[in-house]
Amino acid sequence: MVNPRPPEAAGTTPARPFLPFAATALAVAGWHIGPAATWLPPVRRALAPALDGRGAPDRVALTFDDGPDPDSTPHFLRALDRLSVRATFFVLGERLRLHPELGRRMVAEGHELAVHGWRHERPWRPRPARDTHELRRAVETVVRVTGTRPVWYRPPYGILTGGRWAAARRLGLRPVLWSAWGRDWTARATPDSVLAEVTSTLRGGGTVLLHDSDAMSAPGSWRASLGALPGLAAVCHARGLTLGPLAVHGLRPPPGDEPYAYVNAPLGTAG
Repeated sequence: MVNPRPPEAAGTTPARPFLPFAATALAVAGWHIGPAATWLPPVRRALAPALDGRGAPDRVALTFDDGPDPDSTPHFLRALDRLSVRATFFVLGERLRLHPELGRRMVAEGHELAVHGWRHERPWRPRPARDTHELRRAVETVVRVTGTRPVWYRPPYGILTGGRWAAARRLGLRPVLWSAWGRDWTARATPDSVLAEVTSTLRGGGTVLLHDSDAMSAPGSWRASLGALPGLAAVCHARGLTLGPLAVHGLRPPPGDEPYAYVNAPLGTAG
C-alpha cells in the first residue's frame, strides 16, 4: 500500500523556513529603530545624559541646526557677536558646500561647526552603507571648508537610528541631541514663544536647540529664534549660567566609552 502524500507534497508550503527570515527581519528592524527611542526626552534623561546634552552645571550650550543659510545665518552671527556669545552650528553638508564662505566666517568668529548630516532626511528604512557614505561627505566638507575636523553629530529630526549611530562612531563623531528647544520652526513662533519654550525646561548643564535657517521650517521662522537670543542670554546671565558652544560645555562621554573607541575612517575629498 502506498502511503498518502504528506501535506508539503500536496502543495502546502511549510512555515518553518519562514521563521529564520522573520527573526532576521525583526532583528534588523530592532537594530535600526531601537536607538531612535532616545528622541524621547525622558528616555535620554534616564539612559543617556551625554546624548541629552548635559554638561557642566554652570554652563548652557547654545546650538543651531539646518544652516548655513545666506539669508539668515549672517543675522545670527551679528547678534551673537553683539552678545559676546559663541555657539555650535550643526550644518548640513549639502548647504555648506553651497555656502562655504559662511562656514569659514563662523569659524573665524569663534563658533564651532558640527555635523547635521548631508541632507535633512527621515530614516524610514535601514541603509547603513548610505548613512556612512553621506555622513563622511558631510565631515569631509567641514574639513575642506574650515580646516578643522568636527566632533559632534546631531541627526536630522533627532532620530538616531542604528545605522546613523554606527556611522558616527566609525567617523569619530559624538552624537548629541538637546535638553531644551524653542519650537522655533513653526509659522506661529515668536521671539516670546521661543524664549518661553526654551526656559521652561532649561537647567544648568543643558543644551539648547534652535535653528538659524528656515530651510526645513516655516518661511521666516528663523526671525523668532533670532529675536529670542537677547532674552536667552539675559536669562542665563541672571541664573549665573555661561552660554557657549559644546566645545567648552564639559560634556562627558557615556560610561564604557572613555575614551571613545572610535575608528576614524580615512577621509577623501568631498564631492
